[in-house]
Amino acid sequence: MTGYTPSSLSELAASGAPFALIARDATTVELLLGDVVDVEHLADIPLIDAAGTPREVLAMVPFRQVRERGFECHDDGAPLRCLVVNEHVAMGRAAVIEALPNASIPLDEPGFDIPDEEYADIVRRVIADEIGRGEGANFVIRRDFVAGVGADAATAALTWFRALLEHERGAYWTFAIVTADHVAVGASPEAHVSAQDGVVTMNPISGTFRHPAGGATAETLTEFLESTKETEELFMVVDEELKMMSAVCSDGGRITGPHLKEMSRLTHTEYVLRGRSRLDPRDILRETMFAPTVTGSPMQNACTVITRHERTARGYYSGVAALFTPRAVADPADPTHDLDAPILIRTAYLVNGRLRVPVGATLVRHSDPYGEVGETHGKAAGVLGAIGAIPREVLAPSPDVIDEDAPAPQPRRLADDPAIASLLGSRNARLAAFWLNPQEDAAGPFAGRSAVVVDAEDRFTTMLAHQLRHLGLDVSIAPWNEVTDAALDAAELVVAGPGPGDPRDQASARMRRMREIVARRRSSGAPLLAVCLSHQILADSLGIDLRPLAAPHQGLQKSVDVFGVPASIGFYNTFTAHVTPGTDRVGVAEVSADEDGAVYALRGPGFASVQGHLESILSRDGMATLERLVGVAFAPAATR
Repeated sequence: MTGYTPSSLSELAASGAPFALIARDATTVELLLGDVVDVEHLADIPLIDAAGTPREVLAMVPFRQVRERGFECHDDGAPLRCLVVNEHVAMGRAAVIEALPNASIPLDEPGFDIPDEEYADIVRRVIADEIGRGEGANFVIRRDFVAGVGADAATAALTWFRALLEHERGAYWTFAIVTADHVAVGASPEAHVSAQDGVVTMNPISGTFRHPAGGATAETLTEFLESTKETEELFMVVDEELKMMSAVCSDGGRITGPHLKEMSRLTHTEYVLRGRSRLDPRDILRETMFAPTVTGSPMQNACTVITRHERTARGYYSGVAALFTPRAVADPADPTHDLDAPILIRTAYLVNGRLRVPVGATLVRHSDPYGEVGETHGKAAGVLGAIGAIPREVLAPSPDVIDEDAPAPQPRRLADDPAIASLLGSRNARLAAFWLNPQEDAAGPFAGRSAVVVDAEDRFTTMLAHQLRHLGLDVSIAPWNEVTDAALDAAELVVAGPGPGDPRDQASARMRRMREIVARRRSSGAPLLAVCLSHQILADSLGIDLRPLAAPHQGLQKSVDVFGVPASIGFYNTFTAHVTPGTDRVGVAEVSADEDGAVYALRGPGFASVQGHLESILSRDGMATLERLVGVAFAPAATR
């Protein structure tokens, strides 16, 4: 340590040296000093020095890094910027606040880059053209609040950081990261991913309640918590992050919650996901790029939709700030660093005298265009009010009540209200116990058998593979465009997976390959399980009609009959196989359909299929139904 104290901060800012200030608890501010290194890939983040010694690194990971997963984006060249830490100083929060500047910083010509009506039109197009055509369950489309700033960038950063420390509450990280040509100041409510002592944690947050004039109350919050749109939005992002957890954690991940994330102007609902992993934290970061709460689902197609509907690159918005901290390693097989990575949202960026505050709304099938416009206003106001760029509202008209952002010794938590706690807890009654309870290892009914799960660009396959392993199967996952015919033929069971898009699209290489996989497996008579998109493709191969639904079933929970057994299942489909009502057989296939003819499942010689997602948290009867359908696929010919 050098002798850096809070009073040194203004001198540090004036020196032009790079630095970061981070507040992760109520009493301490951490000052990080070091050298800036820009790298191309996550694997290049310099966690080990030339002598082989682990070192601490703070990395600013831009959205464009999704290219490492093969996903689309507007590429603005934003660097993967690393502050290689030479000094890490802990300072008292109160002393830091006292030492930082607090003069008002005026904004020049503030406003959104996309007018309200244009943004509302974008919302309508995404609902109609993307969600309405099966491209995914939800998508986050951003716009930017922009303004000119005449103040010195480092001074502005310190001023805004002070304002956030004084007036924002409930943040996971409050931070200011200052490098030669870029400033980021924010109060992120959301930890994207952390890894500590082999335990990986993710924190999906979704649903936004904007506090009314006078402040939030249990009564006003209740209406929000009872909203179907807000509840389904949260369930969908939990499903999406469980896909990531199942990819990086040997135990797949367990969910706890829901909880309230209470901010100064906004309240969110959240779950916490935990699992165990021995992966390098850079690999964990790659496999979890990026949070569905700021992109959408399924993730790969969400990136494509974002590229279609956002006019400019995201920069660091929806990326992460990732702090890699060396730790004592008892086992050489363990990773060398812990990871703490909040999502870069609720953040103001200052580059070349221009302020940019990116905000987005999560668009689902129930979205109201003007409601989503209002959500972007609320999120921008949350940042701008907290940094003092716009006037702060008061909690109540009483003259002795200070502004709503002011800290209180014992702030009232709405989550402590018994009615609110009961309403939150009731949500779990809808969810699959498999993901809520500890997942004990078991031999499983299909122990010793193998399966290949074909990924058709929806990583629900990672959750599906995890459940199949609990049934005893030795499972591998292969992308649709990489799996070979030899690998398919060698597998005892092929699981043709879900994916976005129109199954009738003859121009799609992905649809053509999935059709080939289903046809090859059927012609050989070898066991096949088809899920969602692949269920529709199987139905089409049997001569069953495919048609779009009148309203997409994205994140919808339904109780359906699956061959005489009622099952509560989660659905994410825009298209459906359809038979004449009352039909229970088509050729060799037995049909399970509703009274309108929508086909929920098929079974026949060597195959079974299901329209719903048995792996979803919405599928209360998912594991039992999956075991039944795998049993059908494996059944000897004499019993089919």
